[in-house]
Amino acid sequence: MKLTLDPLMHCDRSLPEVTRLVAELGWKNLELCSRDDFFPEYWPPRPDKKRVSEFKTALDETGVSLVTALLTYRWSSPNEEERLAAVRYWKRAIPILLELECQTVNTIFDRGPSPQSTGYLGPEATAEASEVAFWKSMEELLPIFEMNKLPLHIEAHPDDFVEQNNLAVDMIRSINSPWIRYLYCAPHTFYLGDDIGEMLRYAAPVLAHVHVADSFNHKRGWRYILNPPGTPARIHQHLDIGMGEVDWDTFFKTLAEIGFDGILTSQVFCWDGDRALESSRFMLKKIQEYLAKYSK
Repeated sequence: MKLTLDPLMHCDRSLPEVTRLVAELGWKNLELCSRDDFFPEYWPPRPDKKRVSEFKTALDETGVSLVTALLTYRWSSPNEEERLAAVRYWKRAIPILLELECQTVNTIFDRGPSPQSTGYLGPEATAEASEVAFWKSMEELLPIFEMNKLPLHIEAHPDDFVEQNNLAVDMIRSINSPWIRYLYCAPHTFYLGDDIGEMLRYAAPVLAHVHVADSFNHKRGWRYILNPPGTPARIHQHLDIGMGEVDWDTFFKTLAEIGFDGILTSQVFCWDGDRALESSRFMLKKIQEYLAKYSK
């Protein structure tokens, strides 16, 4: 299993500085998060050859492996202009990932509306329209991932056109490609479904990657009061293990039962400064403790 750190909390540093920090914190693997100077969310890639070279040098010098990168583009947008732009951004990003010897890439199903909302695109922007757009993009991009032997891991994100674990798994299985696999994001658990153990077992045939952070169950009582009533806003957190309500014993026990041996990324987003450093150290220690507890 590849224990990996998403360093979003440390992105006030340059990428070479982030890479050195990841090593200092005890992590051996890095998940490249969205950054305005490299792969910004929904915008085209930004790095020039010098920036890519500096990042690669830092990886080589520290021994940190670039296990994966999180890229988010509007590849499922019902707006065709927006969708085509996203496909172009993917085509620009993939050669950069290959130059960096990135082992995998991960993304989200993307563009709402979720089944419960219409989003800013208007009433014609249904979940069905987003899925149509998703398959159009997949038909164009899948051969590129396969040709370059670059695995793509996809997660269901709150307010994506698919938010549920089992539906996401079914869609990925229907692609019928060993290069497209599923990412289970633990802080999204309370949107994905109700039984974390059952969801992980259902995902097992295509599960290649998990994101680890805690979150509160937004469905409990009057915990979150949103105005105006009925707003389709989505709320979740990316907290340290133990700060929320994800059932971590069931999570790690089930991973052991299904023989999961993929990428496990710590993806806490809620701190800065010294508290962020403390969190990254804590998460490595806590994950190792849970893995040891349920190792066979």
